[in-house]
Amino acid sequence: MNMRIQAELKRDYQQEVETLLKVTSKIKEYFDLKKGERLKELKEKQSLSESQLQSCDSRKQEILAELNKSKDLMRNQDQLRRNIEDNLNYRKTKAEVDELAHEIESLEDRILKIGGVSTIEADLVKFSQERERLLSELNRFHGTISVYQSNISKNKIDLKQAQYKDIDKRYFDQLIQLKTSEMANKDLDRYYNALDKALMRFHSMKMEEINKIIREFYKVLMQTGDAELEMRGRCSAGQKVLASLIIRLALAETFCLNCGILALDEPTTNLDGPNSESLAAALLRIMEDRKGQENFQLIVITHDERFAQLIGQRQHAEKYYRVTKDDHQHSIIEAQEIFD
Repeated sequence: MNMRIQAELKRDYQQEVETLLKVTSKIKEYFDLKKGERLKELKEKQSLSESQLQSCDSRKQEILAELNKSKDLMRNQDQLRRNIEDNLNYRKTKAEVDELAHEIESLEDRILKIGGVSTIEADLVKFSQERERLLSELNRFHGTISVYQSNISKNKIDLKQAQYKDIDKRYFDQLIQLKTSEMANKDLDRYYNALDKALMRFHSMKMEEINKIIREFYKVLMQTGDAELEMRGRCSAGQKVLASLIIRLALAETFCLNCGILALDEPTTNLDGPNSESLAAALLRIMEDRKGQENFQLIVITHDERFAQLIGQRQHAEKYYRVTKDDHQHSIIEAQEIFD
């Protein structure tokens, strides 16, 4: 029992010895590293810092006091500024009120001169209606502008297509060609008018000469056997038409040198059968005489199908044209072979 107690006491003493050795080691380390001197320095620095902190707190209090004084001064200045601004606004408002009062007096004088408030109200209604109308037009124009802008955007997209490549240059070339053509047309119009006037004067002179010659030298006769009869006052309607056509053909032959076109519109009107045949024979002789002329062309418009058959022979023409109407009264032009 005593041995066990002694063993426990020994173990406790050993632990205390180890603890004392550790403490001794730390104390030795403390002295070796001069931590005491370092602690003293730190305490001195702490003391100095606390002194500086107290000085800063004192300075802070002084600054706060000065700041409060500045704030009080600024508040007084703001109040003074507001007072000055209020005074200026008052003066400005008073001046505006005086001006408006003067303007009101002037308007009242004008109203009295115009005729009273009713006239002004009528004008106001009229101006209001005009304003509504202008606003309506403005909205309509805005819509139109929107449509134009949409079309512009669409056209810009279209202009990017290949078919519009170099469109400006092509347009410019076409414009030059157009302007050149317009200038040429204007020149041609002037030349045409001058030529037309010259031809009209020439025709008038020629007609006067021809009428004079006809009156002085020509007369229409009908030959019966060996006798010649003056036809003035004796012709039937058909004979008059036939004589007129013959005279016109003779005049055209004389008047229009190398005329290439002969146009007859219903030449057999008022002609009987024999006279129609005589006219057809005369036209055939003209076609036979002129068949060597390159620019000769005979145009005959007639309802007389028999007359068309007489002059429409294969040696002179290949076909003729028949004009009819369908059920809708539309004209139909058909080529017809020349009768055998």
